[in-house]
Amino acid sequence: MSLNRAWIHIRGIVQGVGFRPFIHRLVRERDLHGTIKNSSSGVELELEGERAQLEAFIAELPRRAPKLAVIEEIETEYSDELKGFTDFQILSSKTEALRDTLISPDICICDDCLRELSDPKDRRYRYPFINCTNCGPRFTIIKDVPYDRVKTSMAAFPMCPDCDREYRDIENRRYHAQPDCCPVCGPEVFYLNAEGQRVEGDAIELARSTLKAGGIVAVKGLGGIHLACRCDEPEIAQTLRRRKQRDEKPFAVMCRNADCAAKGCELSDGERAVLEGFRRPIVLLKKREPGLWHISENAYVGVMLPYTPLHVLLFGDDIDMLVMTSANLSDTPMITGNDEAVRKLRGIADGFLLHNRDIQTRCDDSLGWVLDGKEYFARRSRGYVPFPVRMQRELPPILACGAEQKASFCLSRGAYVFPSQHIGDLKNMETFDCYTEQIAHFERLFDIHPKALVCDLHPDYLSTEYAAERAKQEGTALIRVQHHHAHLAACLADNLVEEKVIGLVWDGVGLGTDGTSWGAECLIGDYQGFERFGSIRPIPLIGGDLATKEIDRLAFALLREAGLEAGEIPNAGLYEKMVRAGLNCPLSSGIGRLFDGVAAILNIKTRCSYEGQGAVLLEAAATEDDGVFPIVLDGTPLRFDWREMIRALVKERDAGTEPGRLAARFMNTLIEMAVRQCVRAREASGLNTVALSGGSFQNLYVMKRLPERLSAEGFRVLRHRRVSANDEGLSLGQLMIAAACLP
Repeated sequence: MSLNRAWIHIRGIVQGVGFRPFIHRLVRERDLHGTIKNSSSGVELELEGERAQLEAFIAELPRRAPKLAVIEEIETEYSDELKGFTDFQILSSKTEALRDTLISPDICICDDCLRELSDPKDRRYRYPFINCTNCGPRFTIIKDVPYDRVKTSMAAFPMCPDCDREYRDIENRRYHAQPDCCPVCGPEVFYLNAEGQRVEGDAIELARSTLKAGGIVAVKGLGGIHLACRCDEPEIAQTLRRRKQRDEKPFAVMCRNADCAAKGCELSDGERAVLEGFRRPIVLLKKREPGLWHISENAYVGVMLPYTPLHVLLFGDDIDMLVMTSANLSDTPMITGNDEAVRKLRGIADGFLLHNRDIQTRCDDSLGWVLDGKEYFARRSRGYVPFPVRMQRELPPILACGAEQKASFCLSRGAYVFPSQHIGDLKNMETFDCYTEQIAHFERLFDIHPKALVCDLHPDYLSTEYAAERAKQEGTALIRVQHHHAHLAACLADNLVEEKVIGLVWDGVGLGTDGTSWGAECLIGDYQGFERFGSIRPIPLIGGDLATKEIDRLAFALLREAGLEAGEIPNAGLYEKMVRAGLNCPLSSGIGRLFDGVAAILNIKTRCSYEGQGAVLLEAAATEDDGVFPIVLDGTPLRFDWREMIRALVKERDAGTEPGRLAARFMNTLIEMAVRQCVRAREASGLNTVALSGGSFQNLYVMKRLPERLSAEGFRVLRHRRVSANDEGLSLGQLMIAAACLP
């Protein structure tokens, strides 16, 4: 019999996910002996046994690992020098100079804990913080690595003897579950009235009573605080809108289960699978008309299922659906603290369902559609972050700082890129402070010391100012990247593609290399560089940024440029004077502005209360129609001259064609225009792959049709899968471009 010793180093998400109990069972099956310990770079084992059994053990690791574990790499060294192990021991965690472990996202309550939660005989019956190695908080409670209780928010709650016994029992589901607790030793939930005064009694039942009576309750979750209210009475949601000063922007809802969601929304098998999965994002579902109009004015409503035991208890078996919207004030970060919630939400909430476990890291709910059976993100956050995007090659340590809207950042280490959670728009100091705090947190958790910083070209973005100032202070390289080139690169990285491609990048705005505003770009490029092959005729933004809110200004500009009468638009005389004088009328090729202007021409929306509202409602208004307006392409770069399209659209409008059909024809025209640009780009470059990126590709009408049309023309089509198509995903592209620039 040949005995060997194996040193095995496993990297990936292997802490806090039941990995060591799994290893223990596998070791016993193979009659091996040795030790295991968490390290700052994963899990380390030393095992002794027959060589064949050691090799079989290693081969089984990826096949039988717990579902929450992600094995990224297994490093093994064999030796014939034995230490004489006689059993299997779990050693104390090891802290190293280099910390490169991966951290699990927060995971929804598992089926085993759900059964215990509803079992009157179980000691955790109706305990809102029940968890095990297969579920519960991770990223939002961790302060540092390695992932041990003393380095989490649970350090404030010493385990009772019963929990400690479970924690140390290798056969128990809660073995080394760092958030393990029970009603005796763990956090507690409590209820406050509208004035912030504690109310005695069952906190969850008090909150349920307030909700049933039509009140609004602030509910503390994993990564922040939500505002909840009933959905079945429109007046209740309108009260929340009035108090929160959120007049029209859609609310998300939480449903007791997927069947409840299906009552108000269309639900495919793929959507159900994502909705019920352990990550529990908000899934944007097509509404069943005319339901839920008071929750969401567009074609989709964001739906999620309960993901904490507290949520499960709040719904009970008699509440089907609640509004569940982030409790942050306009353009500010999520509220996480109890005192902060009472202070900022007084006058908004009628009650507060809070608890005394601190939220270490803000993390908003993830949001997106299911497209072709897979997630298509609008916001990548809880349930997915901080899991990295793996590249095909080693990268230098870089910090990519993103843009302004839907701000995020990325950090790289080796073959991993770590995109941050959703931060928000960098338009105020509260959000900026959250942004810089999270950069520092990620750098500490993953032990990354950037050798270069990368930012957008726009000099006025807070992210650009941060990158420039920090690079100056630290003597670090600073790389500025054009906005739409970063979008193109993000889609390439998302799909692990490195060759040169044709890129369609559609969004609202981004500073171009010529100093003008871009946003409907047909590019040819890769990480190393790009050329601007095509775009659209620029649109005058009458009043600058004000035109993105008062979008009848865009309608006036489109009509005037097309040589049509625009006198029916309010303030037409003033707009005419501004254009003639060139007074605050910058030009923009942003396709989002074209959507907005057409929405106003069709009188679908003329004033917007949130970013992209005109485009969202234009999509929602579209009916089935295959018509296409005239398409004119000319010049260098190859520009779409939209004036002929506008003339045809207005003629049809004036002839009485319904707005929904005209909205469909408008989008059909843009789709055909894009296909023709790509065909011309292929003729010029010989390239046959098209990458789609930018916030305007969150239009599902376009995204369900444009890839099909491109494929029919023989193109290979790339779309986002692992990060958002909007500006939140842009930092990934910035980072990859910077990596290509560095020696």
